[in-house]
Amino acid sequence: MKLNDMEKAMLAGEMGEPRRWAMDHMIKVGRMFDAADLVPVSQVHMMADPESIGEAGADFMAKMAAHPEKDRRVAVPMITDPRGVDLNYYRPLGQSEEMAALERRFITACEKLGILMTDTCINYQTIMPPVLGDHVAFGDTGVVIYCNSVLGARSNFEGGPSALAAGLTGRTPRYGLHLDEKRRATRRFMVKEQPKGLTDWGVLGAVIGRMAGSYWEVPVVEGIENKPTSDAMKHFGAAMASWGSTPLFHIVGVTPEAPTLAAVGGDKLTAEPVQKSDLDALRSNFGGKGDKIDIVVFAAPQLSIVEMQQVADLVTGKTLAKSTAMIVCTSPAVYADATRMGLVANIEGSGAKVLQGTCFYQQYAREIGEANGWKRLLSNSAKIVNILGGYGYQPALASMEACVASAVAGEIV
Repeated sequence: MKLNDMEKAMLAGEMGEPRRWAMDHMIKVGRMFDAADLVPVSQVHMMADPESIGEAGADFMAKMAAHPEKDRRVAVPMITDPRGVDLNYYRPLGQSEEMAALERRFITACEKLGILMTDTCINYQTIMPPVLGDHVAFGDTGVVIYCNSVLGARSNFEGGPSALAAGLTGRTPRYGLHLDEKRRATRRFMVKEQPKGLTDWGVLGAVIGRMAGSYWEVPVVEGIENKPTSDAMKHFGAAMASWGSTPLFHIVGVTPEAPTLAAVGGDKLTAEPVQKSDLDALRSNFGGKGDKIDIVVFAAPQLSIVEMQQVADLVTGKTLAKSTAMIVCTSPAVYADATRMGLVANIEGSGAKVLQGTCFYQQYAREIGEANGWKRLLSNSAKIVNILGGYGYQPALASMEACVASAVAGEIV
């Protein structure tokens, strides 16, 4: 890989051990993907929930944090994905003091590196969204696919160590979606059934993601008649990334790189129809009316302030069934606004709980399910129902309105 003088100095250890490690890590990643050089990035977003990093990851970060400040401080703005523990509310969930202690250790180390603990997977709605053509190094699949597709920024899926390396150096290997040629459409899909609510958008994303089925495929979507909202695109992309490992999509006339089909090379591809039957088939895998529900979850992605208002309106004057819990996950920034606006009090007045800075499947979902006896789970997120079957749950999928009504009834309505 071609390195400039500053990058060579980092690799030689002239700018401290943390940057030497970071540069060495990125060169190994870059060589694996035949990257010619490194590309400067404007910001970094890191996934690193405690369930994934474990004691070894916390120890590693503590060692990084022990270096002199001039050597360890990140070179560009760096933010974090949802945490695994809401330190204001964890014992009632069945999380242990050991889980919280690991979280505290990791947070302390991150803060010493100058990492901003934003604890969110919706940074594109709340913190500092990148702009068209902006090179970034982002984790979380939902973050990457939204920023690549809806905003036209450029990022690969960055694992925790690679994101940390990018933060320490302000660079990432130039491969994959940092290259023009990798952003061209490779599959063309024609939508035959228009999505309406957020769950419909999630189901459509899941179906297309499953049909595409590869990180290296780039879907271009035709037939969308109504402009989607930011929340609709959030659910669409998060589900597509979850079901298909997809980091980039184009929607003709909607996303910035696809003003026309030809702009992304889609006119040279054969259209594959996405039928109503395809959408119905995916929905049929997740629960049915009358099924008892232990817990309703709004998460994955975290809720925007608009979604918080929608949930608050839906629970107004209602009380959840004693047999059913409801958890709402949002970012600390949205939580503060939602508290000021009375939305949190309204939601929790129904018997639900709002968590800040976490996402359900990243917060020891198996352990808290076992601690509370939760098995049958309902959500409006096509992403989360795809994931939670692997954590011992029996997931079901419904609209936000049906989820709230079901939480009140104690069964799917």
